[in-house]
Amino acid sequence: MKKILFILLIFNTLISIAQNGTPLTGGARGAAMGNASVAFTDINSAFSNQAGLANLQSLSFTALAEQRFFISELQTLSVAAALPTASGTFGLTINHFGFEGFNQQKIGVAYARKLLDELSIGAQILALNTRIPEYGSKASFTFELGFLMQVLPELRLGVHTYSPMQIELVEGENLPTVFKIGLAYLPSERVTCSAEVEKDIDFPARAKFGIEYQLVEQFNLRVGAATNPTNLAFGVGYGLKNGLIFDLASVYHQFLGFTPTVSVSFQRKKS
Repeated sequence: MKKILFILLIFNTLISIAQNGTPLTGGARGAAMGNASVAFTDINSAFSNQAGLANLQSLSFTALAEQRFFISELQTLSVAAALPTASGTFGLTINHFGFEGFNQQKIGVAYARKLLDELSIGAQILALNTRIPEYGSKASFTFELGFLMQVLPELRLGVHTYSPMQIELVEGENLPTVFKIGLAYLPSERVTCSAEVEKDIDFPARAKFGIEYQLVEQFNLRVGAATNPTNLAFGVGYGLKNGLIFDLASVYHQFLGFTPTVSVSFQRKKS
């Protein structure tokens, strides 16, 4: 029985690696909104669509921890930082996924800038290292590219691609090529509605939806859902006036259970 469980864990690990080895969520905020985060404009866009970094107004950072299905071997730790300058926004992301017997590290250097008042572009160069003690390590390189457009004052459109070229991760396995397109609709200052379609070239398309509601000042409630596989998500966020933000999320899979995610961010707006 233990051998069967171990095989299932390894299989799930490989599936996780096939999804970049790191979460595609926009932090715990994105996780709570069904991963519909391609049109984010905060520091969490360092993970979901780097074009959103062009909207940052000051030095920002975030740290994320996720444990899939409460299994310690399926743990992700990520950090990101971004610095806006007169020449654009520069960012750095560092991710670690896995356990002693199978792990992956990913380091990314990002850049984003506004081409027009309503249009931003962002890109990230990635270096990945996959390590299996019995087989050694394998380094790979790829990139991400994204666009963000303010279609209307209350509507944003995000487009993002991850590793558009076929690049080998380990022998016989390629990095996934993933395309995403989505909308963020803000009918009021208190509500954000997100919808997104994601397509991995090797898997069926996923639909993702999320809603964020500011219950009171600095405190947000979030719910979300996704298909293929079906996931339900919920979470909360609380921001301090000094720019420190705490986010909690949990994603529920009908067969594998809950995945908790927590992130701490700092994002100060200029006066």
